[in-house]
Amino acid sequence: MWILAAFALAGGLAQFVDGTLGMGFGVTSATVLLYLGVAPVTASAATHAAKLPTTLISGLSHWREGNIDGRILLRVALPGALGGFLGAVVLTNISLASAKGWMAGLLVFFGLVIFARFGFGLRLIPTPRNGHTTRWLAPIGVVGGFVDATGGGGWGPVVTPSLMTVTQHEPRKVVGTTNAAEFVVAVSVSSGFLTGAAQHGIPWLPVLGLVIGGVIMAPVAARLAGRMPHRPMGALVGGLVVLVNGVTIIAALGGVPLWLDWTLFAGGVIVPSVVAYRSWQEEKAERLDEAPVPVG
Repeated sequence: MWILAAFALAGGLAQFVDGTLGMGFGVTSATVLLYLGVAPVTASAATHAAKLPTTLISGLSHWREGNIDGRILLRVALPGALGGFLGAVVLTNISLASAKGWMAGLLVFFGLVIFARFGFGLRLIPTPRNGHTTRWLAPIGVVGGFVDATGGGGWGPVVTPSLMTVTQHEPRKVVGTTNAAEFVVAVSVSSGFLTGAAQHGIPWLPVLGLVIGGVIMAPVAARLAGRMPHRPMGALVGGLVVLVNGVTIIAALGGVPLWLDWTLFAGGVIVPSVVAYRSWQEEKAERLDEAPVPVG
């Protein structure tokens, strides 16, 4: 029972981050499962199985809050479904050792993407800045879907900042559209994993926990989209993802001296905490500057 409760808590936190930032559920969930020793194909399949109900509820919640652009949703979701299916097929057919290294590496990269974006305002994924908006939606969807399937997460880190660049929508609409489109991608990715992942055995108890926590938190996160302090949350989540998957990569390479191991661990905790605190101070100052001055 404690396993179910632990994963419900993890799913709730992951969905809270994803529903307010537009990224994080897949990256966080896959990181936890991979750290626990679950096979990469199974980790991605389990994450996407959990995404089916959580993204559905999240999408409906964002729709109720008026956070979705239907035209952009279809133009990015359908190519995303294609890319996700292809990514699932690729991950299912590569060796276990290669898959683990590939997934951990991708998760470290997306952790850095999230950390740099919210901690320093930097974009590590180049996004298109010129040309007609609709021309870029299909490529964004295909790339987002493919890396989401092969890395266990990545739809949000690819699609959310890209839509913020190629559309004129406020952040809450970009987050809502990205979350709603992710349901279509999760359906496609899950169908791609049906044969290969079944051979490894999906851990359904952790999946159920992720689903319970994610479904409970989805409406809350949709209501709070655009209102929470994004920068410190993003910096902490990105730093945690880098730390956990970095440990996995180091272990796969044969480990490092104990003193260096502890130094890297301390740095992985301290640096994101300091950056998150600084980001929180800056965001708070900006909100005070933007607040209307009372007249009278």
